[in-house]
Amino acid sequence: MSFFKEFKEFAIKGNVFDMAVGIIIGSAFTKVVNSIVADFIMPVLSIFIGQINFKELAYVFQEAEVDEKGNVVTAAITINYGNLIQTTIDFLIIAFCIYVVVRMFNKLRKKSENEDDGTVITPKNIELLAEIRDLLKEKNKE
Repeated sequence: MSFFKEFKEFAIKGNVFDMAVGIIIGSAFTKVVNSIVADFIMPVLSIFIGQINFKELAYVFQEAEVDEKGNVVTAAITINYGNLIQTTIDFLIIAFCIYVVVRMFNKLRKKSENEDDGTVITPKNIELLAEIRDLLKEKNKE
């Protein structure tokens, strides 16, 4: 099979499109989470830490050297641990939200796979497969 034919089959199967939609939704979701962190969570935390933005927290090894005109001669040497804290908070919130969404989908999938659950409408193809299975079981018993 040629490379282009394989690629065409891969792209047409829908996996590429599903993945692209997931990436687009994920990037939009990240913007929402970043807004939640910056606009809601960080102001509340600032009451306790005294700063609204963790990104400004840093350990300074060497101060910046400035000449008489105010120009920086030597840049400051710092460890910006506040940025790590901010990114970790963002990650934990995104991970928690993704966990909740995946958990909901798994519950819905389990309900739809349960044949005895009458509250969820079973797709027609699954009903037909269940009927065929039952007929084959009856035939094998005889």
